[in-house]
Amino acid sequence: MNGGLFQGAWKIGRIMGIPIRVHFSWLIIFGLITWSLSTYYFPQSAPELPASSHWVKGALAALLLFASVTFHELSHSYVAMRYKIPIESITLFIFGGVAQIKGEPPHPGAEFRIAVAGPLSSFFLAVVFYFLAASSAGGVKALFAYLAQINFIIAVFNLIPGFPMDGGRVLRSIIWKKKKDFFYATQRASGIGQKIALFFIFFGVFSIFAGMPGGIWLMLIGWFLLTAAQASYQQAGLQQILSGVQVNKLMTKDIVTLSPSMSLSEAVDGFFLKYGYGGFPVVDNGRLSGILTLKEVKNILREDWGRVKVSEILLPHDKKWEISPEEYVLKALELMIKEDKGRIIVMDKGSMVGLITRNGIARYLQIMGKQGKSP
Repeated sequence: MNGGLFQGAWKIGRIMGIPIRVHFSWLIIFGLITWSLSTYYFPQSAPELPASSHWVKGALAALLLFASVTFHELSHSYVAMRYKIPIESITLFIFGGVAQIKGEPPHPGAEFRIAVAGPLSSFFLAVVFYFLAASSAGGVKALFAYLAQINFIIAVFNLIPGFPMDGGRVLRSIIWKKKKDFFYATQRASGIGQKIALFFIFFGVFSIFAGMPGGIWLMLIGWFLLTAAQASYQQAGLQQILSGVQVNKLMTKDIVTLSPSMSLSEAVDGFFLKYGYGGFPVVDNGRLSGILTLKEVKNILREDWGRVKVSEILLPHDKKWEISPEEYVLKALELMIKEDKGRIIVMDKGSMVGLITRNGIARYLQIMGKQGKSP
């Protein structure tokens, strides 16, 4: 539920119905790989070729590398879809790629198969490029040799048992099968992932002081893995608390509404300041018109509040911002994050029966989290 991680990505196409996106940071690593291969690797591997050929092969190698990463993520996605798990997108970014899988595996076996699909696909590509290199010569041989080597490294690196890498997901599937507890397995694998990430960071620092190459990259990769592992640990705790909780348990049933004919001054003084809520449904003759939040109010100059009506700036209601009282709170929270909303309307048989908010969910998590920590 952290889709904001890859904001700033552009969609470049679809494969198997999955949107393929490129994050702006990919351009940085594409340039670095092209430059390093064109100025160091290819001149040493194929010195007989002109400089222009080195640059062409450098750019081609960078493109094929990211095609390999996409293939790796598509392998995860293909197996996940076999288990009816939807894939939101695949994003290429500075550290490689990630498939944004919507939902969790139904059982440990599915988790294991989804996780190993990626490294197996990279091993497969490594073998293919190895044989292509063996049957080629000159610059083409050097190109395929590089791709064979880098795909082998990707496969091995992803098998490190640090969640949320593939090896960490394999570890989670093993713990899950043994303990019969998905949330415990996630937190345990995430904890191990954090320790491995810290090792990368400390080893990167050591490498810098020891004059060894790659220290900065090890630190950056460690930081990224640490952030991802910590987020996974926290999300597992959140999911454990909210698992099985229905919207009707947390929704606000006593709904305070605004009239569309009300001025902003009346809305602010009589509702926003009085109740302290961040937004209110707007109802016109029993029909839901939309929602007015502080965000819309702040866009209007203070001196204009007296003449501007609620109906002029409210956010018109959209059915995609509705949820049933029988749905689970996790789905409501995912919807809020996806649509960037602080509250959504709870509808039952066409009637508004409540309101569920991020603040309400946060209070529940705070209360239940404290209870869970008490002896």
